[in-house]
Amino acid sequence: MSRLFGAYVIVDYSAAEGRKTGESSVWIGVMKRDVRFRLSYESHNPATRAEAMALLKTILADLHKRGDRIFLGLDFALGFPRGTAARLQLKGAPWAALWAFLAKNIVDKTDNKNNRFQVAAKMNRLMTDAAWPFWGCPKSDAQKWLSTLKPESLGDFPEFRLTEEAARKAHRKAQAAKSLWQMHGAGVVAGQTMLGIPAIKALAEALGDNAKIWPFQTGFGALDEAALEGVSTLIAEVYPAVFEGEAEPGEVKDATGVRIAARALAEADDKGQLGAPFAAPGGLSEAEAHIATEEEGWILGV
Repeated sequence: MSRLFGAYVIVDYSAAEGRKTGESSVWIGVMKRDVRFRLSYESHNPATRAEAMALLKTILADLHKRGDRIFLGLDFALGFPRGTAARLQLKGAPWAALWAFLAKNIVDKTDNKNNRFQVAAKMNRLMTDAAWPFWGCPKSDAQKWLSTLKPESLGDFPEFRLTEEAARKAHRKAQAAKSLWQMHGAGVVAGQTMLGIPAIKALAEALGDNAKIWPFQTGFGALDEAALEGVSTLIAEVYPAVFEGEAEPGEVKDATGVRIAARALAEADDKGQLGAPFAAPGGLSEAEAHIATEEEGWILGV
């Protein structure tokens, strides 16, 4: 069985407020094959998101020049919990409408200064005119529509996406996953998501029609060569914590995660096993599958 991809690029994003490397910064892991089809790995740790996206474009361009089809895995959510787009009164496909909303509202400067807390407050104002469902911020960013503390209730907003609910049931390490409504605190991913979506939207648009976002633009379905015809880059959400592996000496947690995820995906592809996880997860109803493909997205392998 032929491999589906020639290279596997994993990005662990960051919501850092200033230049930062090491723990809780951006890590880009690249797993590719040499001329003898042996796997080789390299990692990058740019100090800002702007530098990271510029580097990622270069990495993808170089891999495409080699003729590689690329799997691009992102360690942040590609959608928000069901109902978000409707409460914001956005028109069109919910995921795409929300991506456009964030691209219009997020400001992420080259030095990593950004307005994610202000955008969360704006979304709260538009959705509930109160300090929920988004919550959590430094005291200096607290205001009428965004609190430092978790609200007593999220109303009719689900705390987790369907994929996070499934991950928390299936994977011990995922039980500590935070809600996308939590904007501040250790282990949260909402900030990376809010900043990452506009960045990946711009990247996908620059790549053109040969780039597809799973499952929004592909639907659920096991992948084979026919399904990937014309696709040079497949973009999907990954959660490195679900892959098993050990840290190397002196390696920070984020660097370990991207390396282990990149290797696991490449080895699954070598065995002809990477296409199956793109199919609809078992146990999803038709309505839930629609929610995942139209608004919330899904974590590959959950």
